[in-house]
Amino acid sequence: MTAGTAAKKGLFFLLVAAIVLYAVFPFYYAILSSLKSGTELFRVDYFPLAWNFDNYVSVFRDNPFATNIWNSVLVAFSTVALSLFVGLTAAYALARIRFRGRGLLLMAVLGVSMFPQVAVLSGMYQLIRFLGLYNRLPALILSYMIFTLPFTVWVLTTFMRDLPKELEEAAILDGASPWRILTRVFMPLMWPALITTGLLAFIAAWNEFLFALTFTIDNNMRTVPVGIGLMSGASSHEIPWGNIMAASVIVTLPLVVLVLVFQRRIVSGLTAGAVKG
Repeated sequence: MTAGTAAKKGLFFLLVAAIVLYAVFPFYYAILSSLKSGTELFRVDYFPLAWNFDNYVSVFRDNPFATNIWNSVLVAFSTVALSLFVGLTAAYALARIRFRGRGLLLMAVLGVSMFPQVAVLSGMYQLIRFLGLYNRLPALILSYMIFTLPFTVWVLTTFMRDLPKELEEAAILDGASPWRILTRVFMPLMWPALITTGLLAFIAAWNEFLFALTFTIDNNMRTVPVGIGLMSGASSHEIPWGNIMAASVIVTLPLVVLVLVFQRRIVSGLTAGAVKG
């Protein structure tokens, strides 16, 4: 190995270390802060000097945080299930069925995702009130489909276009219906794309704040981002930073675990179609 190659390799690893430090350190410091209380929160420490779990106990004791977590789990999984079902069926139609205006429809689906949430907030509020869903979890599921469904449809359509046509033609010759072709032929080949889009939709729904704050008013109907945002001292006007850090760690851990478990599938889904042979 030459000196130039060694230097490039060293710079590469240094860059990777800097990126990892930049990405991981805030979460690491949140864990350290969640183990502190009182004036210790304002002392800068880079290693845990004590293991105090009072903040974690207080989060569940003083707030309906367990209910907030359950609401987030229910809303996020329901949003992912509906997005994947609608996205998969729409992708089959857009990728495999020829009809007039197919390209325009696909561009319209992508264009919907370009609108910021605040631009559609008032319209969604009126729709949810009209449907009688205000302060109910279905209101969040319906509103979250606005930003999860366009991405899901676009990614799955692109992935499905790359699947061999011979598979579909062979299934048609065997008398398979479109639904059977979709579920028995295409779905087993699309698991990387389904897991990738599903996980990204789950993260978006899990972290969403604006719609959850606007369309719910009862603490028992709120999700974890709103529950954390509305945490405040009941007996004093001090902000309970320790509780907030503990709650943040609790709601971040499931996302970290999901990414670690499905990391290979995620990479496969993101790189699918990048190289054609």
